[in-house]
Amino acid sequence: MRNVRLVLGSGGARGMAHIGVIEELIREGYTIREIAGCSMGAVVGGIYCAGYLQEYKHWLIRLSKLDVFRLLDFTFSTHGFVKGERVFKAIEEFIGDHQIERFQTAFTAVATDMTSRKEIHYRTGSLFKALRASIGIPTVFTPVIDGRLQLVDGGVLNPLPLNVITREPDDLVVAVNLNAAVPVYNNHQPPVENKEKAAYLKMLDAFRTQVLKIESHVEEEAERLGFLDLLNRSYDLTLDRLTELTIDIHKPDIVVNISRDACGVFEFYRANEIIEEGRKAFREAYHRHSVA
Repeated sequence: MRNVRLVLGSGGARGMAHIGVIEELIREGYTIREIAGCSMGAVVGGIYCAGYLQEYKHWLIRLSKLDVFRLLDFTFSTHGFVKGERVFKAIEEFIGDHQIERFQTAFTAVATDMTSRKEIHYRTGSLFKALRASIGIPTVFTPVIDGRLQLVDGGVLNPLPLNVITREPDDLVVAVNLNAAVPVYNNHQPPVENKEKAAYLKMLDAFRTQVLKIESHVEEEAERLGFLDLLNRSYDLTLDRLTELTIDIHKPDIVVNISRDACGVFEFYRANEIIEEGRKAFREAYHRHSVA
């Protein structure tokens, strides 16, 4: 029996590519023994370990642009402009909550505690509590407060948590990097310059249109959100460098690279396309590994 230790990185809606990677691993006859992930990597990995990946996939495929907007519970805050509770409530309604320690496949969700400046590894307890803590992209999602912990995206310290898994001599270690500087496999869509920025601005414009026409006094606060784009770009550059160093140090057997330009952070309405992107990227990486 061929076993896999799977590491799933952070990257917003590009994380839907993880679904394609998982499906291809299973199709190749591998047994996934362990998953470690942060942000969307934790979400997809945790839902797979809970046994609801197909339900989650079908839910994503049905999402429209309007559905995605409705799932984003916007808030004016100095810590972030999306609370994140609404989307997890929607997911919990059709898969329920689960205790991580009961999974047959070992699972770790990685978050970052801004107070202690340390990684937090969720290997037990509520799945949804762990996932919500792990997705807290700074300046986008509001942090999760857990006692003295102020939890944000695990990618802040560890965007591809290869150090978290337990490596066994005969197991294949597969890492999925969602922020790679590689071409997009799907060439059906015309190229769009800086999709990350375009998606962010589109959501922000919709927010301003819906909220400011009702509450004009928040106009000054809204102007400040423009600075978040610069912060997010800086954050992305840091993630890229951290990911490169992590791969170089831990040397996984297979690295599946998903282009940063595959889609924007919030483009969850492109599920079919991005899942296929993950499938194709895995096939190429697996082929390179097989002939090496």
